[in-house]
Amino acid sequence: MSLSKTTFGNFELYTIETGDFRLDGGAMFGVVPKTLWSRGIPADDKNRIPMTMRCLLIKSKETGRLYLIDNGAGTKFNDKMEKIYQLDYSQKNLEKSFNEHGFSFEDVTDIIFTHLHFDHCGGSSHYDENNDLQPTFPNATYHVVDKHWENATNPNAREKASFLPENIQPIKDSGKLNLVEEHHEYEPGLTALPVNGHTIGQQLPKIEADGETIVFVADLLPTHVHLPLPWVMGYDMYPVQTLDEKETFLKQASDHGWNLYLEHDAETEMIQVQENDGRFAVSRSFSLNEL
Repeated sequence: MSLSKTTFGNFELYTIETGDFRLDGGAMFGVVPKTLWSRGIPADDKNRIPMTMRCLLIKSKETGRLYLIDNGAGTKFNDKMEKIYQLDYSQKNLEKSFNEHGFSFEDVTDIIFTHLHFDHCGGSSHYDENNDLQPTFPNATYHVVDKHWENATNPNAREKASFLPENIQPIKDSGKLNLVEEHHEYEPGLTALPVNGHTIGQQLPKIEADGETIVFVADLLPTHVHLPLPWVMGYDMYPVQTLDEKETFLKQASDHGWNLYLEHDAETEMIQVQENDGRFAVSRSFSLNEL
């Protein structure tokens, strides 16, 4: 498959496809009846819907830094867990994506984590031939919102299963963890928007150039089918807060023509949205190289 890339002001942007997986459709749409959500994303015989783990690589022409936003689930799952999530790296994976764009893992200077659930940070490390954990990006600094790090390292019982020790511990032991506050500016034109409904301390990287804006929406809007305001994931820790954050965010996105980069949508890479009488709909679907 051919991956998208574009120049956006002082940034060069590259789509990084890290793999496909499936999650339970009911959990992905919370209280929304299956008869409604399945029209947008049909489920398989185990009630799972197809999803992807689409990350973003950002090369700054101003500073020379190479930022990677999230890095997928990685390869540390055992066979049982791979089957449960139907993880598939045959067509999409980190190595293929980096090779296609002409980068190596050693080139990455910074990893910006939207949050530390397993499907967003598992690619940070891998097992070597001795079954020891090794960093996949040895020269990278890891950026995490401070209150999210506290949440990830001291999780509540409901969220604990999403914060896997084999993902978190190598980041902790790396000596390269940088805890940031909400609304952090990584450099001019690259900032982050805070949202706390899905998990405390999630950050949505926001890239601005020449009057245009791209937002990496992570788990605030996992797919374009999640656009209706009440269509909130069962995985969200604070669903009513997600509802409020989603409405505020989508109003801004509609008013300002923001370009939304979708991390988990198996079919759609980017969208713009339009509001009509308090309801939001996709006004344009496109890929990064069509920006």
